[in-house]
Amino acid sequence: MTPGKRLVLIGHGMVGQRFLEAFFEQSPAGRTPGGQASEWQVTVLAEEPRPAYDRVHLTSWFSGTSADDLSLCPAGFMEKYGIELHLGDPATAVDRTARTVTTASGRLLPYDALVLATGSYPFVPPVPGHDAPGCHVYRTIEDVEAIRAAAATAGAGAVVGGGLLGLEAAGALKAMGLATHVVEFAPRLMALQVDDGGGAVLRRRIEDLGVTVHTGAGARRVETGEDGRVRALTLSDDTQLPAELVIFAAGVRPRDELARACGLPVGERGGIVVDEHCRTADPAVLAIGECALAADGRVYGLVAPGYAMAETAARHLASSGGEGEGDGEGTFTGADTSTKLKLLGVDVASFGDAHGAAEGSLDVTYSNSRDGVYKKLVIGEGGTLLGGVLVGDTEAYDVLRPLALSGTPLSAPPEQLVLPASAGAPAGPVTLPDEAVVCSCHHVTKGAVRAAVNDTGCTTVPEVKQCTRAGTGCGSCVKLLGTLVTEELAAAGVETARGLCEHFDRTRAELYEIVRVKGIDSFSRLVEEHGTGEGCDVCKPVVASILASLGNGHILDGEQAALQDTNDHFLANLQRNGSYSVVPRVPGGEITPDGLIVIGEIARDYGLYTKITGGQRIDLFGATVDQLPDIWRRLVEAGFESGHAYGKALRTVKSCVGETWCRYGVQDSVALAVELELRYRGLRAPHKLKSAVSGCARECAEAQSKDFGVIATSAGWNLYVGGNGGMTPRHADLLASDLDRETLIRTIDRFLMFYIRTADRLERTAPWLERLDGGLDHLRAVVMDDSLGICADLDALMERHIATYEDEWAATLADPVRLRRFASFANAPGTPDPTIRFVPERGQIRPALVAGAELEVRAR
Repeated sequence: MTPGKRLVLIGHGMVGQRFLEAFFEQSPAGRTPGGQASEWQVTVLAEEPRPAYDRVHLTSWFSGTSADDLSLCPAGFMEKYGIELHLGDPATAVDRTARTVTTASGRLLPYDALVLATGSYPFVPPVPGHDAPGCHVYRTIEDVEAIRAAAATAGAGAVVGGGLLGLEAAGALKAMGLATHVVEFAPRLMALQVDDGGGAVLRRRIEDLGVTVHTGAGARRVETGEDGRVRALTLSDDTQLPAELVIFAAGVRPRDELARACGLPVGERGGIVVDEHCRTADPAVLAIGECALAADGRVYGLVAPGYAMAETAARHLASSGGEGEGDGEGTFTGADTSTKLKLLGVDVASFGDAHGAAEGSLDVTYSNSRDGVYKKLVIGEGGTLLGGVLVGDTEAYDVLRPLALSGTPLSAPPEQLVLPASAGAPAGPVTLPDEAVVCSCHHVTKGAVRAAVNDTGCTTVPEVKQCTRAGTGCGSCVKLLGTLVTEELAAAGVETARGLCEHFDRTRAELYEIVRVKGIDSFSRLVEEHGTGEGCDVCKPVVASILASLGNGHILDGEQAALQDTNDHFLANLQRNGSYSVVPRVPGGEITPDGLIVIGEIARDYGLYTKITGGQRIDLFGATVDQLPDIWRRLVEAGFESGHAYGKALRTVKSCVGETWCRYGVQDSVALAVELELRYRGLRAPHKLKSAVSGCARECAEAQSKDFGVIATSAGWNLYVGGNGGMTPRHADLLASDLDRETLIRTIDRFLMFYIRTADRLERTAPWLERLDGGLDHLRAVVMDDSLGICADLDALMERHIATYEDEWAATLADPVRLRRFASFANAPGTPDPTIRFVPERGQIRPALVAGAELEVRAR
């Protein structure tokens, strides 16, 4: 081989970067440690103004992830291998005879080997108005920057395309506060990935989040105003959607124009024709990724097949030196197109033969429309798993996908793999054979992961990622990696880490202690001193809860506002049609006639639906974001305050009427319930807290099904803890009997603060108590006998909470800065959201099931 061979890579996206990495791993390309030039001189031409970045997670840019965070090109990578990277200078022509590439800036680059990784471009339907100001595509960082700028002055947006990218775009618009429509020409969303059953559940879940879905219709025309900007989108069924912003996410097309122009064969529907080594008709030219038409006749639009093609091309060049056939190993003849992702908060996955195309295949289906869960497995001859669709619950994906790829007969009846855990737990990772592929992006098997742990000494998921590259692509296998690593280490007798997430190697309880002891008052300081990265949807709300439980100011102030979950963000509960419910606190369920009248007048004036809750409160449904402050103001003026129904905090303390009215009562349960609720109101916790006080053993308040419940006795009060209702009800345990009032309250104080201090993320008191070492006896020793010597600290924490409590509604009303967020449209405060519609039912309102299909009613 002749030194100084010249390799030109056109395109520096995810696949292009993976090609470079694989090429250097297998070839003596680049520079030696001494800096001398070696076999290949590599030049990269990039159309975009920045190196390769993670396009799969592009939507995270809207939640604060920076371009640097998304970058896939490590610092110093280009310099290490002597690569010439030309940003913003795309190739414009290829001369195969002269073996040269011409760039937009006029550079003329000779090559011995040329790799085309030009990717794809967004398909924009050629409808009238498609290029008007306000129309966008969703492909690059520059695209999302333009979308965010446009959203700042828009009230409504429409996304054309209901596939993966379209739903990602819709989620971004919804998160920015726009009334959002999704238009899909197919009869269901994500038509390539899910079937009719899964599509129906997915649509219902997404519409519940306030996004309006239109299927079976396409875009006919983009309507513009006198200024030429977008004002509406007209569909093929003549429906007109108000929209100042339109995003086209209707698929992509291969960027094959360079290949066409230089005479390389392309497919009938696009794509540069390549063989199993990713070579084009010209042996000196290879094509990889979305621009290539693979040997199996498909253009692959997912990252995993692109990475596989990149590795194949790199292997071929490394073994052939750009000449001849190479070693013939590692061909690309097709790839796994399994997908797992979260769209608008809804988990969706498909794998293998998801639509049951194989002859003789049978379906096993589980559907639960109440919980928004749909699961389908496709079973082949001999009991093998061929594929499946999961919507709403994708926990089993990490196990099911490798099983489907392995072709191994199932070791359990297939119905057990789709039933809820309470009915039949799915098989765990230990049932996977070693040859099962757990990371399809980099074709990493379970055996390779086990070897990384047992032979290489990896003890964490990041170490396994670095060793095997598993989990560094789309990221959908990371949870399974964690399970496999933990099981391998446990089998070897090695203790494993229990960190909160990839950004913190500490548990929630440990982070709580760090924040408390060091007086940390911000997420940024905590992650800087005790974590890594920028944080995620797991750790941010957890830290927000910790900061709130320790009294670090209003949750909507400064940095804390960006950490909150959706409900906390607006101090109200988001409902299925995008409206919110308002729940004022009614301590102990006791309310005056005047209070009832005020609530009734507010419900009447704002046209709200009213419902008595199970916690003895009155819930007002149907308020829009812009109405919330006005409703709160009237409630606060009447003496009400926030009931914290939106937060992980104390909800209610129910009560019966007790001895005051009931002839069986032995204590004043109402007075105690009111006292407890006012004492613990606003107390932030790892999960919601519910309580009740019964005035006698007849237990009318159902105290034994609460996180903490109190039952009157003739000698005092019995205290029960660790109960809950819901899907997995648990009867509370008796912690102490016949307590006087002072001891009772002191014990509850300590119980609550010990729970808040030591529980895991989103852990109710019931599983926390079951997990607690020593169980109830240990808890009793801690909070009543001070066995750990921390009762003084627990008492002080509770006193701090009581002393610093303020009503979040009243505090928001008093601050103009906080009030700014309560507008349906940023550019038109006070304008009602036209997509929130209601219909009459039983003398009140309910959300319209299908927009425009029912008579709208709303009192103003």
